[in-house]
Amino acid sequence: MANLDDYRVFVAIVEQGNLTAAARHLRRSLQAVSRSLQVLERELGVELIQRTTRRVQPTAAGLAFHARIRTALADIDLARSALAEHGARIDGTLRIGGSTQFSAPYLVPLVAAFMERYPDVTVELVVTDQHVDLQREKLDATVRLGELASSRLHARQLGTMRMLTVGAPGYFAQHGRPRKPSELGRHDCIARQGNGTKQRWEYRRGNRCESVEVHGRFSANNAAACNAAAVAGLGIAMAAAWQVRPLLDLGRLETVLDDWQAPGLPLHIVWPPGKQLPARTRAFIDFAAARWTAEPPG
Repeated sequence: MANLDDYRVFVAIVEQGNLTAAARHLRRSLQAVSRSLQVLERELGVELIQRTTRRVQPTAAGLAFHARIRTALADIDLARSALAEHGARIDGTLRIGGSTQFSAPYLVPLVAAFMERYPDVTVELVVTDQHVDLQREKLDATVRLGELASSRLHARQLGTMRMLTVGAPGYFAQHGRPRKPSELGRHDCIARQGNGTKQRWEYRRGNRCESVEVHGRFSANNAAACNAAAVAGLGIAMAAAWQVRPLLDLGRLETVLDDWQAPGLPLHIVWPPGKQLPARTRAFIDFAAARWTAEPPG
């Protein structure tokens, strides 16, 4: 029967890129790492890692399983840390990272409520849109939006942000409103990227899914710029609800395809790997998870 260490081995293989690197990272033999993977795959009845003579690569099932299991392992580590530090004093300086657009309306109020709960904690908020090295920047934790790349960081999903399809009233008056996702192909769509290439937008309604290749004359690598382009009438954009809510309330943007649901934007808190978290860091992670589960941002 697979044990907790076998799950940790699988996560290490995915995040380190191969069995040899995982063995080195875990300070275990290559044979032990290979045996743990075999035990786990045999118990689950599915191939998690595809092996060839030159490389190993997670299967689609393996990638999906990794996304879920890394969160579960992080929760277990948090629980162990909480037990070890039960009754510990919550004080000291906490360095938290967040993105430019998200920090002011959502992260700062969360931090303020946390500081009210724990008056002996000092918080330094580092605002940046770059995915910085947490250990090099001496960050205790950071809040990140979107899918997480494979890394050694621990992560806990705090929620999912709703995505909307939006455009300016003037654009819709001139070009019409798409009634179903397939009609987006006839519209200018604003891509969240910098190279101008086409991309696909995904939608679901009940059991029906549609994937649409969209294109347009404007793209940007910044969400705020894409939203501003939509306000300017440059096309239809896919935007996080929390980002465009004020523009919708003012009537500067309108939603379309309301009967269709786009995949949500995951919201995570991540922190550096380590055997035991400081009490203040663990307390903040738990506080953010509890507050945003009850009152999701946006």
